Amino acid sequence: MTVASDRTAPALPGAKALWAVPPLLLVALLFAYPLALILRQALVGDGDAASLANFTQVIGTRAFHNALLNTIEIAVAATAGCLLAGLALALLLSFVPFPGSGLVARLIDTVIALPTFLVTLAFTFLYGSAGMLNAGLVETFGLATPPVDFLYSPWGVILAEVTVYTPFVMRPLMAAFSLVDRAQIEVASSLGARPARIVRQVILPAALPALLAGGSLCLLLTVNEFGIVLFIGAKGVITLPLLIYDKAIQEFDYTTACVIAVVNVVLSLGLFTLYRVVIGRLGGRHAAVV
Repeated sequence: MTVASDRTAPALPGAKALWAVPPLLLVALLFAYPLALILRQALVGDGDAASLANFTQVIGTRAFHNALLNTIEIAVAATAGCLLAGLALALLLSFVPFPGSGLVARLIDTVIALPTFLVTLAFTFLYGSAGMLNAGLVETFGLATPPVDFLYSPWGVILAEVTVYTPFVMRPLMAAFSLVDRAQIEVASSLGARPARIVRQVILPAALPALLAGGSLCLLLTVNEFGIVLFIGAKGVITLPLLIYDKAIQEFDYTTACVIAVVNVVLSLGLFTLYRVVIGRLGGRHAAVV
């Protein structure tokens, strides 16, 4: 009688590594190869030798400076608005329940699924020169010109981006608020702490990673936002993505467009790296406290 062995054949050393090959090839094909072509065009241009002359020439122009400044200003302002609006909505829906709060949360979530141009189109119907608000004010007060004209300015772009990207802050915060121990809130309230102090000292520390995650995501999305800026057509508001579109599609200056695209990618990767560093340090501090 023979006893069957329970031993299994050892796996080949490189068998597990082979599973990483298909996704790496896919990433190389869809991301690395196009990025390499853009970088090559930015460095070589119409010549044969790689040089940084194209970067020096493009980065030194006033159009690039204005686009970079507009991109940073709009992204920072829109992210700040998303943080404030998302925090207020998340606190209201999580800790101040009211009839229909679930429906309100679902309606806000639907904004994520909508194309950005639909929001800007709705804003045009509401706040445009011939929109409902201006038409009502002109008819009511007999005005000669529409009094509300902020839509075609940087403020219109910022308001549209806040409307579109606030759910990206609100949802992580609501998930973090659901993990907050309600007993701590009840104890703080029984000891006489006011709602503002409870939010500041009990709720926000537990939700800080979610707040940073949502804010960082909004910052990355607003830095690379193209559809809202293009559709609104605000006067003098040229961002880096819109400048890339103008140079590549309208002027057929592909070298300049590739240079600006490389700068835009570096800016995005820098923001993402900064986010990872901050989250890593914050996580280490929380682990040290625990």
